[in-house]
Order: sequence, then C-alpha cells, then structure tokens
Amino acid sequence: MLPFEQLLLLAIIVVSTTLYVTNWLPTEVTAISVVVALMATGLLEPGEALSGFSSTATITVAAMFVLSAGLMRTGALEVATIYLGRFAKGSARRLLLLLALVEVPASAFMNNTPVVVMMIPVVVSLCRQYNMRPSKFLLPVSYFAVLGGTVTLLGTSTNILVAELYRKSGGPGFGLFDFTVLGLIYSIIGGAFIIFVGQRLLPNYSPLASLMSGRSHSTYVTELVANSDSKIIGRLVTDVFEHIALNDRPQPPQPIRRHRRLHHQRARVESNEQGSTVTLLEVLRDGRSYQADMLQRLALAHQDILVVSGTPKDIHLFQQTHQLQLASVIEDEERTPTTEIEEQVMEAVVMPGSEMVGSTVSQAQLHRRFGVKVMGLQHQGSQQVQGLRAQKLEVGDVLLLRGKTVGLRTAAETCRLLLVEGVENSLVRKTKNTTALLIMGLVVLLASFTGIPIVVLALAGAATMVVTRCLRIDEAIGSLEASTLMLLVGTIPIGVAMESTGLVDTVVNGLLAVGGSASPQLFLALFYIITALLTELISNNAVAVLLTPVAISLAATLDISAMPLLVALLFGASAAFMTPFGYQTNAIVMGPGGYKFIDYMRIGAPLQLIMVVVATIFIPLFWPF
Repeated sequence: MLPFEQLLLLAIIVVSTTLYVTNWLPTEVTAISVVVALMATGLLEPGEALSGFSSTATITVAAMFVLSAGLMRTGALEVATIYLGRFAKGSARRLLLLLALVEVPASAFMNNTPVVVMMIPVVVSLCRQYNMRPSKFLLPVSYFAVLGGTVTLLGTSTNILVAELYRKSGGPGFGLFDFTVLGLIYSIIGGAFIIFVGQRLLPNYSPLASLMSGRSHSTYVTELVANSDSKIIGRLVTDVFEHIALNDRPQPPQPIRRHRRLHHQRARVESNEQGSTVTLLEVLRDGRSYQADMLQRLALAHQDILVVSGTPKDIHLFQQTHQLQLASVIEDEERTPTTEIEEQVMEAVVMPGSEMVGSTVSQAQLHRRFGVKVMGLQHQGSQQVQGLRAQKLEVGDVLLLRGKTVGLRTAAETCRLLLVEGVENSLVRKTKNTTALLIMGLVVLLASFTGIPIVVLALAGAATMVVTRCLRIDEAIGSLEASTLMLLVGTIPIGVAMESTGLVDTVVNGLLAVGGSASPQLFLALFYIITALLTELISNNAVAVLLTPVAISLAATLDISAMPLLVALLFGASAAFMTPFGYQTNAIVMGPGGYKFIDYMRIGAPLQLIMVVVATIFIPLFWPF
C-alpha cells in the first residue's frame, strides 16, 4: 500500500492529467488549481509550489516565443520559402524534400508553432499553383517541424525544461548542440520515410473550402432558405437536383442535434441547372433533418432550409435562379440573411493561445467586434452545420469567415487566428527581416561560444526584438502562449512533489520489477516507448516533468549514466506522430488539411516504430551507459 502522501499526489496527477487531456477547464485554470492543491494539502511549501513561476525554463521558453514571433512578423523565412515552388517544379516529392530542408534547420532554433504557421500559407499557395492537394503536405509540415526540434537545445520548450531539471538535480545539463548529431540522424531517417513512403499514406482530399487563396474555385457549406417567392416550393428534390448519391439504408427524419457531425456521403444531390454545380447535404424542416433516401420523396416547402455546398459563384447562381435566400452567416447570437455572396471569404484556423479556445462561436462576438460573420466550421476533420452558435472551439478548428479585409485581419491578430491564404498577401515587416535574423544569430552564437546562460541571452534577444521594432510591445506580449507557460507553472512543482514524497522511488522500483535484470539498452527502449506513448496523450512538457526525476533515479539505481535515459526522454517527448493532440502543430494542420484521426495513425504509427529503433541503436553510441 502506498503512503498517504503518495496516494494524494497520484490523485492530483490523475485529475490534472484528465483535465489537460479533456480540456474541460482551460489549461491555465487547471495549472493554477494544481499549484493551489499542492499548497493546500501540505505536499509542498508555498515557495516550492510557486517555483514554476520563477523557473529559468519558464522564462527561457517565454523569451523564445518572443524571438520566434520576431522572425515570423518580419517574414525572415520568406526569402527561403518563396523559392520552393520554383525548385519543386510541380513535383510532390521534390516539394516535400525542400520543405524538410527549410523546416528542420528553422525548427532547430525557433519554436515549432511559428514555423508551421508560416509554412501553411506557403504550402496552400503552392498547392493552388500546381493543382495539388494540401492534405498531401500539411501533416509532413508538422512532422518536419517536430523532427527539427530535436536538433538543438532551443528546438522545443521540452528540451529547455529537461536541461533545467537535470541541472537542478546536480547534473551538468545540456549544451546548445549536445544532441545535434543525433537530431540530424533522427531528422534524416524520419524525413526520408515521410518523403518516400509516408506521402503515399497521406489522404487525398480537400478540407472545408479547398483552402486556396483564389476564392473563385473554393467550396464551402452554407444554408439557403426557401422564402415565399421561391420557385422550388412544391417541387420534389429530384426535380430541382439531377443526381442523388444515397446511403445503403434509408433513414427516417432525424431531430437536429447540437454538435452533430455532418458528412457529405449521407446525402449528396447535385444540381446542374443553369450550368451550376451545388451539392445538397440535407433539408431542415420544423426542427427535423431529412437526408439520404428521404430526399427522393420529399417535396420542398416554404421555410425549408437547404444545406448545400459549392463555390460562391455556383451558390450565387443557384440562389438567384430559384429565388432563395442565403442565411448561413452568424452575426454573434443570430443568423442573419445576406445577399452579398461576393464578399471576401477566408478560412481561419484557431491557434494555440487563442482567446476563442473553449468559447462558443456566439461568445466570440466576431461580428460585434470586427464586423466578421461566421459561415461554417470544420471540427476534427468534419464540417459542422448544426449548432454552430453553440459549438465550442478547439485548437485547429477552421472557421469560414466573411467580412472586409480590415476586419478579417484585425480579428486574426486579436484572436490569434491563422488566415489561410497565399504567402504573398501576408502582412510582414520585410525591412526588418535582416535585423531579426541578426538578433537570433547573435543569441545562437553567444550561446555556443560563451558561458552566458541561455535564459540571459534569450531575454536580451527578446528585448532587442522590441527595441529594434521588429515587434511592437503588444505583439511581443501576444506571442506568449499562456497555455504553454502556465502548463510549465503547474507541472514543474509536480516534479518537486514526486521527489519529496518518494513517488519517484516507487515508480523506479516498479520499472525494475518489470525489467528485472534486463540490459540497460532494454530499459532505454522501454523508457523511450513509455515517453512517446504518454506524449501522444498529454503535453510533452508534462511528460518531461513527470519522467525526468524517474530517469535520473533509475540511472542511479542501475549504476549507469543518466544521459542516455534523459536523451531518450527528450527525443521520445518530441515523437508525437500518431494523434492530432499529441503535439500542438499536429492540431494546427488538422483543419487546413481536412485530416481525420485515422490519418495520423496511418502514417504516424510506422514512423513511431522507426524512431524507436533509431533511438535504441544510436543513443548508446553517443552516450554510453
């Protein structure tokens, strides 16, 4: 039986982990609750429980967010990325190779999220230019960034965190380039799999609105209302639409449910009248949804709502031909009709740290604040049509927005939304890109050749970004990802409590009981696998905090160096390939790529197996036991 203190700490870990995974509470609230619980239960003194706020790891990560934002805001990578199309020449494999060559070194010194954010519009623009599907490239964009994050200490916040925890335990920590050779091997092997094998495993479909900056060919989901003047009243669906693709089984009318996912294959009806092509998804009448076989016998009536998808041009033509009313935009609390189909339409991806995460569409008040209307939503690879106003938003969700350019861009900056469009339209301070690169270069050089702590250099670099006007002060503050920083604040004291209560020793004894007298290499492989699997479920930073003291204690018990196990922890914590929520960049590309959960498993599982083998073979070669 475990001692009461360990049981109490385990309960806090289980509850907080559940909250982090389910997102029932905002990450910031959960993190503060953990700190309060550790103090209230007496597991830690107030100074220890609040140690996450003063940790050099937290401060360094915050400074790196500002440095990365400076590089992003000035378009420092644009010089490299605008030539991708020229050299790719329409070849998917060549484009993937060029993406890897740009992203891996960029992610080695920048936070992964800004790198992926910068690359999404580039990839979308190139896909439009060469008639390729973004779904073939956007997940590799995330994976290349993840792989590149293993090349240097600055690559991810997890690297910085583990190095700090190791130093606090009495170890030497890690230098900037201590695991660069292994990181390059890791990136080359993983990148080769993605380019030559993974590309075949990726899906070939479009997301909510084809994600092209040229709107004349994009499609989106909207609603048309049959008013009293409509020409379709009294006509059968089959008279209005020529082709119907049905499900295998007929379905009775279904009551409308909130948050119900709508798939195109349930009821697909195409209209080719007047040269237009509009897809009918369902008919809504008196609170009921008519789909599939029921549409064959359905006569359309006054106030019927037709849920359709198509290009703006086709929908406009269909609307005018049949005298229908467009009524799909959401002005905060209410649906409001509009007749301006030619207004500017953009997809916007909800980014980590967005104020909209956890809020409903109506609570965001986009129309009141920015004059922006919500036309549709894609959530976890599925288009949401019903319950839009009550749909809670998550990272990676794609909103289809309509509004004036100024309003759209203001909403994007204020609410941390990524407008998916061509890189040529991005707002960057190009005159400052050389300055931003110089600042980042000096931070790296001084960290490499002097004994100045990384935290000092990162803070100085962040301040210089603002002083030189690469960033405004509000942009610097806005670049701080509160959820990531507060996660560190909430998890760092958990590691302290694990050691003070003896929970670390209990876990180590359990591992020894499982492993018995196995070789250290087997323990290393086991440790990597445990880390990688946990990272697929919870934050890599949380995994690092929980397992770093376990790695150090296990190494002491086995009488081996802690370095191999800690490196396995670093690389395993970055190996989040199999789920969209294992790494936040995976979630960001989910909406733009139209990915579903199975897509991550299809390519991520074999990639994960390859990385386990690579880590098990190469780590002991560079860091002997």
